[in-house]
Amino acid sequence: MDNRDNAGTRQVIRTAVVGCGKVGHTHAKALKNLPQSDLVAVCSRSQEKAEHFAHQYGARAYTDLEDMLTHSGVQMVAICTPHPSHADLTVRAARYGVHALVEKPLASDLSDCDRTIAACTQAGVKLGVISQRRLYQPVVRMQQAIAAGKIGQPILATLSVLGWRDKAYYESDPWRGKWDAEGGGVMVNQTVHQLDLLQWLMGPIDELFGYWDNLNHPYVEVEDTAIAVIRFKSGALATFVVSNSQNPGLYGKVHIHGSNGASIGTQTEGGSAFIAGVTTEVDPPINDVWTIPGEAHLLPQWQEEDRAFAATHDVMTCYHQLQVEDFLQAIIHNREPMVNGEEGRKTVEIFTAVYRSQRDGRPVKFPLQAERDRDDYDGRLSYIPLSHRTQRF
Repeated sequence: MDNRDNAGTRQVIRTAVVGCGKVGHTHAKALKNLPQSDLVAVCSRSQEKAEHFAHQYGARAYTDLEDMLTHSGVQMVAICTPHPSHADLTVRAARYGVHALVEKPLASDLSDCDRTIAACTQAGVKLGVISQRRLYQPVVRMQQAIAAGKIGQPILATLSVLGWRDKAYYESDPWRGKWDAEGGGVMVNQTVHQLDLLQWLMGPIDELFGYWDNLNHPYVEVEDTAIAVIRFKSGALATFVVSNSQNPGLYGKVHIHGSNGASIGTQTEGGSAFIAGVTTEVDPPINDVWTIPGEAHLLPQWQEEDRAFAATHDVMTCYHQLQVEDFLQAIIHNREPMVNGEEGRKTVEIFTAVYRSQRDGRPVKFPLQAERDRDDYDGRLSYIPLSHRTQRF
């Protein structure tokens, strides 16, 4: 899509990256490569890290967000900091009239989601949330098949992400594995993309019953495993099992079954989900199940095409770049981005519902509202995980 205004002038957005860690490099590369972007600034609390990062991408380094927003002329920021800080940084950017594309998840709790969305709405700026797995070609095939009615109505879904994170991973950054610094574990960080795919493909949720625990990572606070049963407003059912407790990691899969008996699915990951800025090679996402009458024979062809694409494209960065480009185009053409704040809030609702369901011992009805009369962080702080107990049975 072209990005020229009515006078035929190509529009370029002055962009910045806030947070100079691993995923920040993914955003910086996209913003440096895209013709709609002029990457002018980066911001980190560490002067040394900011300067080193800025030098790599030909940008100016800042250690104070207000200073950057005031003096750099930036129009759009990519928020790439730990999850609990997303809301404050995005709200501050909105006050300066700056659009924000936030790394997943939008926030670590619903209260922060709501004030982020409200601030961007009030300021009239665009708010987007990274959900690049929606752009995987195997996932696009699933979405298009559902939209075309090829499986009838989606009536049953299963999501399984069985991966691994070792002690070195949690020690690689000081914020990892802590409630106050990361906001959560496998649901909040490693599998929020897959939870997003589940709700995107199946539609609005009516209620959820779930459990979470830390089964074999006693050196961190957060959950490494969660399971849930979901009833959608359509009447459809789903289950999900997400875990970082399988060594080595096995796979991530999303399967949808239709009212006409047909089934479709994608293996989004082989092994464990990749770590941005660390993983050097991944198995390509592929359709692993496809029984739509008249199309089942296409499965080997699609798998070959997807493996060939992955051989010439970096799966860990190319889909990010596609979503960053969509966000820049949303600014230029004044439309909603592919995944806006309201869409990003939906995945926060899902993991919040699991925390609350275990705490309260009952299903949780949707939509969820922020809790303002409790201080147990939606139930995260009210449970002693299995791996932390001194006595096991």
